[in-house]
Amino acid sequence: MKKYVFAHFMVGNTFPYTQQDWLEDITLAYEHNIDGFALNIGNEAWQLDRISDCFAAASKTKVPFWFFFSFDMSSLPSTTAEDIQFMCRYVKRFGKNERMFRYGHVPGLFVSTFAGEQSLFGQPTLDDAWNFVKDRLASAVQCSIHYVPSLFIDPALYSGMTSLDGAFNWNGSWPVHLNSNSTRQEIECPTLDSDDEHIRNLNGRTFMSAVSPWFFTHYGPESWNKNWIYRGDDWLFVRRWEQLVTMRDRVNIVQIISWNDYGESHYIGPIKGAQPNSQSWVDGYPHIAFLKIAKYFIRTFKEGRYPPVYEDQIFAWARPHPKNAIASNDRVPKPEHWDLTDDKVWIVVFAKSAATVSMHGRSTFEVDVRAGFTKLCQALKPKDGIDITMERNGAVVAKCSPLKFTFEPRPSMYNFNVFTACS
Repeated sequence: MKKYVFAHFMVGNTFPYTQQDWLEDITLAYEHNIDGFALNIGNEAWQLDRISDCFAAASKTKVPFWFFFSFDMSSLPSTTAEDIQFMCRYVKRFGKNERMFRYGHVPGLFVSTFAGEQSLFGQPTLDDAWNFVKDRLASAVQCSIHYVPSLFIDPALYSGMTSLDGAFNWNGSWPVHLNSNSTRQEIECPTLDSDDEHIRNLNGRTFMSAVSPWFFTHYGPESWNKNWIYRGDDWLFVRRWEQLVTMRDRVNIVQIISWNDYGESHYIGPIKGAQPNSQSWVDGYPHIAFLKIAKYFIRTFKEGRYPPVYEDQIFAWARPHPKNAIASNDRVPKPEHWDLTDDKVWIVVFAKSAATVSMHGRSTFEVDVRAGFTKLCQALKPKDGIDITMERNGAVVAKCSPLKFTFEPRPSMYNFNVFTACS
C-alpha cells in the first residue's frame, strides 16, 4: 500500500489561528512532502471552532492534504459511557469531510489517540472500552473506524485486543531508555529498536512509526511539572529517517512529532499561534531547518530509494549554552538527563557532487564530502558561533553562518532546545 507521512499538530496551540494561518501551514507542509496533520484534540471547547476553520481552509486549496483526529486521552474525559459524547461530537461533525483520512483494505475513518490505556468508558476491560468507542464513533459517522492508537501498554497485549486495527509507537523516535547510569557506548548513537516489538505483536495490522528531531521540556512544579530531555544528539532526526527507510516494508505510516508542540521543543513548523508558556526556550529558536531536511527523507521513505541531490545545502543545529552552565535567573532546575547531551554543533550537508566542507572556529577543519548527504559535527566551546562553508573547484557553493547564534557560557535561563540554521 501507499506510504504516508503525517505531522502531529497541537490544536491546543491554535487559539488565535485564522483560516489563513491554517492555509499557510497546510501549504507549507504539503510543499515539504507531508501528506497531512494528525490533529491532537484536547478538552477545550474552543478547539471545535479551530477545527472548523481548518477544514474551511483546506477546502480552499486543491492540494491533496488529509487530516485525522488524535484524541488526547490524557486530557479528555473517559471514565463513563457518557464521556464518549465528546469524541462523537467531532466525528459526527467532520467525519464525512472529504479531507478526513481513510485507511485500510476496506477504508475506514482513521482515528488515533495519545494514550488511552486508562480510558475505560464504563466498560470492564480496555479492549471492551475501545470496541465500545469504535462502535459509537462508527454509528456517529456511519462508516467503519480504523483505530490506530498510541497506548502506553506492553505490546504483547496487542494480540488479544480485537479493538486495535493497528498501533502507533509514540516513543519510538527518542532513546528514552538512556539515563545517567548509561555507558558512553550506549549513549553515543543509541539504538532505536522499540518498533520491532510493536510490529511483531501486531501480526500484520497497521503500524505507524514516529520520527522526531528533538525533545526538551522545562516546566516547574507550579505548572505541568515536566523538566527533562531525551538525547537528541548524533543527528537523531536524520538517523531515524535512515532507519525508517531501511524498514519501510514494515511501516505503513510515519508520524512526525511534531509540527507545533513548542512545549516539548520538537516542532518543525514555524513558531506561531499561542505557545503553552514555552516562550523562554522557544522564541528565537527556529526549527525550519528540520522541516527542510524532512522533505528529502520523506520522499526517500515513500519511494524506497535516495533521490539525487540537486541543490548544495548546509544544515546545522546546536544548543545555546554548555550543558554544565549554571543559569543565573531560572526558578526551574536544570532538566533531568542534562548530562546525556554533548556540546557540539550537528551538521548535515547535501552536495550535488563532490565538494569540500570547512567548519570554521578557533581552528578550521576541512572534510571532503561525496555527492549526496553527509553527517558531520564539531565541538563547541563558550562564545563559539557557527560558520560552515562548502566549496567546489575553488568557489563557495553554500555557506551557513547564522549571526544570531553564540554558544553562551552564562545563560540566565536553562535552555536545552536547539537553534537550527541552513544555507
